Amino acid sequence: MYKRTKFFDLDYYKFVGSWAWILHRLSGLGLIFYLTLHIWVINTLTLGEETFNEVTAFLNSPLFKLLEVGLWGIILFHAFNGVRIVIVDFFKGSLFHKKLFFVMIAVAFVLWAIGSYLLIAHIKW
Repeated sequence: MYKRTKFFDLDYYKFVGSWAWILHRLSGLGLIFYLTLHIWVINTLTLGEETFNEVTAFLNSPLFKLLEVGLWGIILFHAFNGVRIVIVDFFKGSLFHKKLFFVMIAVAFVLWAIGSYLLIAHIKW
């Protein structure tokens, strides 16, 4: 009657919905990390103009511009997957949630590519 499951069952992670859930949570954590970093940078204004200028000069480096490309991808994934979740929960989207996931990710990828080009175009190597 009752089937005992393993503590970490890899069969569960073969499904699109499982990966969408895991990646949505990880992207949310990434956005929380970014928000914390953003608040810290804004807080350097209280330390004086010179300190703030040093921090912003460091954050304008090519490395951080490439990290902004990753941030743009995380924002798009989290937003489009959130829209997918609303559609699945409120509009009978569970009937086609796998197709909806791939469509949303494809649209997010196209927007990511366009936005990434615009972000990278402003890097002064």
